[in-house]
Amino acid sequence: MGENRQSPWTILEILRWTTGHFRDKGVSEPRTSAEVLLAHTLGVSRLDLYLRHDQPLTPEELTRFKVFVLRRRAGEPVAYITGHREFWSLDFKVTPAVLIPRPETETLVEAVLQVLRPGTENRKQKTENLALEVGVGSGAIIIALARELPQVRWVGVDISDPALAVARENAAHHGVAARIFFLRGDLLAALKPDPRFSAVVANLPYVPQPVWEELPKDIKEFEPREALLGGADGLDLIRPLVQAAPGILLPRAWLALEVADGMAPKVTELMEKSGEYEQIEKIPDYLGVERVIRARRRES
Repeated sequence: MGENRQSPWTILEILRWTTGHFRDKGVSEPRTSAEVLLAHTLGVSRLDLYLRHDQPLTPEELTRFKVFVLRRRAGEPVAYITGHREFWSLDFKVTPAVLIPRPETETLVEAVLQVLRPGTENRKQKTENLALEVGVGSGAIIIALARELPQVRWVGVDISDPALAVARENAAHHGVAARIFFLRGDLLAALKPDPRFSAVVANLPYVPQPVWEELPKDIKEFEPREALLGGADGLDLIRPLVQAAPGILLPRAWLALEVADGMAPKVTELMEKSGEYEQIEKIPDYLGVERVIRARRRES
């Protein structure tokens, strides 16, 4: 973006320049980054960028866009720059206090819907219309589920007050705040052992320490470490949740967990050894990775 340029930059010209600049600087997804940041700058959709490809940028728009380009070049994720991320075709507010929702996590949402939608095998007592998410972060999972399952009330637990603030704002934005009770707590510590949930859902930190050390800069240096790092083997939080969940699950209720690539056999083994679960399933994401473990609490 040369300062001596006489004519104004058009949308298409600035997109081409920025994409090349990001590519030269090693920025991941250079074209997508350029499109999302420019669309955010102009307050339009990505499609509109191409419908208005010859529209010139005003000096004020160009100045704002330059700031975004510098932040992205430094490694800051696009979602934190724009403050938004799409998940389950819904728009979510995100801040550096929360993990950025990933497409593969939609596998967890679908896995829960398969067993909680009306018409499935779930019992219909009133007490069973209550489910729990542990580690809500931005609220993307619990809110997507609340919108899809209007008959279910939810409890969402997270240890981070700033994350809970983001989740509450997102729940209000999507019209489900009345059916979600957010609670600060460490795993299940804030809940008394009492079988009352028809499902427990969790996307807990699961990145093993060796993998953490090799993560890209835009993840390792910008996203919250406590939302990613799961200890030496990635199971520091998953292991105690698997052990404690039967104490709050109704008989034949479900536990659904997102796990790291290659972790499914270890989590399955934890469930089998506990003797508390049956119908243990490994569910692949859109890339074929065994991303979700779903299991049912035994009746006795």
